[in-house]
Amino acid sequence: MQYILFALLGIIVVLLAVILIRTAMFKPRKEEKPVFEDVEFDEDAAISALAELVRCKTVSYYDHSLEDDAEFEKLIGKLPVLYPNVMKNTELKRFDGRGLLFHWKGQGSGDPAVLMAHYDVVPVEEDKWTVPAFDAMIRDGIMWGRGTLDTKVTFNGILSAAENLMKQGFTPKDDIYFAFSGGEEINGEGAVNIVKYFKEQKITPSMVVDEGGAVVEGVFPGVSARTGLIGIAEKGMMNLELNIASAGGHASAPAPHTPVGELSQACVNIENHPFKKHFTKPVLEMFDTLGRESSFVYRMIFANLWCFGGILDGICKKSGGELNALVRTTVAFTQMNGSKAPNVIPPSAQMVANLRLNPEDTLDSALDYIKKTAGNDRITYQITSGMNPSRISDTSCEGWKRVRSAVQGTWKGCLVAPYLMVQCSDSRHYGEISDKVYRFSAMDLTSEERHTIHGNDEHIRLETAKSAVEFFIRVMKQC
Repeated sequence: MQYILFALLGIIVVLLAVILIRTAMFKPRKEEKPVFEDVEFDEDAAISALAELVRCKTVSYYDHSLEDDAEFEKLIGKLPVLYPNVMKNTELKRFDGRGLLFHWKGQGSGDPAVLMAHYDVVPVEEDKWTVPAFDAMIRDGIMWGRGTLDTKVTFNGILSAAENLMKQGFTPKDDIYFAFSGGEEINGEGAVNIVKYFKEQKITPSMVVDEGGAVVEGVFPGVSARTGLIGIAEKGMMNLELNIASAGGHASAPAPHTPVGELSQACVNIENHPFKKHFTKPVLEMFDTLGRESSFVYRMIFANLWCFGGILDGICKKSGGELNALVRTTVAFTQMNGSKAPNVIPPSAQMVANLRLNPEDTLDSALDYIKKTAGNDRITYQITSGMNPSRISDTSCEGWKRVRSAVQGTWKGCLVAPYLMVQCSDSRHYGEISDKVYRFSAMDLTSEERHTIHGNDEHIRLETAKSAVEFFIRVMKQC
C-alpha cells in the first residue's frame, strides 16, 4: 500500500512539474519590432466624405418594396465628387444585388488583393435615437449616424486611402479590387455575383479583407492590453423551426402535456446539454497567441489544454458569452408561437432557434444533435435558412502578414491574433476562390461603441474613422 501511495505521489509531482514547465515556457514569442513610417492623408476630406455617405439613407429590407432605390443611387452618384481620383483611375463594374467592383490596375501581374465593405445599413427606430439617425451630426469629436460603424467607415476608409495614394502618385505592385455590396444586411446577391465574376475570369485573390474583428480591450481572460482580432473563419448559421401538433381543445381540461409544454421541455433539454466543445484552428491559434500574454493562472490553462481543457469547457458552459461561442455550436431560442387565446390549447405550436455552427459542425450534424437532444419524436423540424461554416484561412502567408502589419502599424503596441468570427459577413462567399480571407473592421472600439452596431445612437469617434483610412493605406502600400 505504501508503495502505491509513493507511486501516486510521484505521478502527481511529475504531472505538476510538467504543467509548471510548460507554463514557464509558454511566454510571449520574441519578435523583432518593426519600424513603421508615418502615414499622411487629407483627414478633413476623409471625415467629410464619411458624413456624406452616412446622410444617404441606404437602408436594406427583406421586403424590397420598403427600400428607397433613389438613396442608393444618390450614394453612388456622390462617389465621383468625393473620390475623383478613384473614379478616374479605376474601372467600375456594377452587378445585380447592388454590387460595385472597382479595379485598380497595378504595375505587375501577380494575384490581386480584394478589399471589401458594404454600403447598406439596417433600419432605425427614429424615436429611440437621441440624435437624427442620418444627419451625420458631429459633436465633441464624435460622428453620430446609422452606418458610421457598420460599415460606411470601411467603405470610406478604402476609397479615401486609394484617393490619397493616387493623389501622391502611388501605383500598387499588383492589381487591387474594391468590392462593395449594397445588400449585405439582407444576405443579398451583390457579393455572390462578384465572386461569380472572379471565378469566370479565373481570378484568385492574394488576400481578401472584409469586416469582422476590431481592436478591443478586455475580451480575452487575463489580457489587459489592446488586441487586434482578425477573423480567419466564420461560424455557420441555421434558423431552425421546431413544430408540434395536438388535438387542441379547451384549457379547462388539458392533457398532461400541452404543445407549448412539450416544446418548452425540448428547449430546456437542449439548453442543459450544449454542443460538444471543439478547439478549432482559429481558436487554438488565438489561445496560443493571447494565452502567452495572459496572467499566470490563465497561461497555465492555455499552455496545458490537454489537462485543463475540461475546466475551460466548464467555465465556457457556465458563463456563456463570447468565449463559449468560440468553442462550440451555440443555440439561442428566440421565438415561440402557440394559441391565439389564453384559454385555448393550440392545435400546434412553434419555436424558433438560431444556431451558430462551430467549424466542426454542419447543418446536417447540428440538426441530428438537436433532434437527439430534444428527446421528443413528436416534434418536426424545418431549417428555414442556413449556411455551413466558412473555409478556414491561412495564417502563414503573405496576405496574413500584410493585414497583421497594417494593424500593428496603425495601432502601435497592439497585440494581433486570429480568431473565429461568430457573426456572418459577405466574405464567406470568397471561400470558394481563396483561403486567404481576413475579417477585420479597421477600428478600435469600446464595448459601448460595439453595442451601438445595429442599435440606437450608432456613433464613431473621428479619430477612429481616420485610423480606418490609415489602416487601408498601410495595406495598399504592401500590395
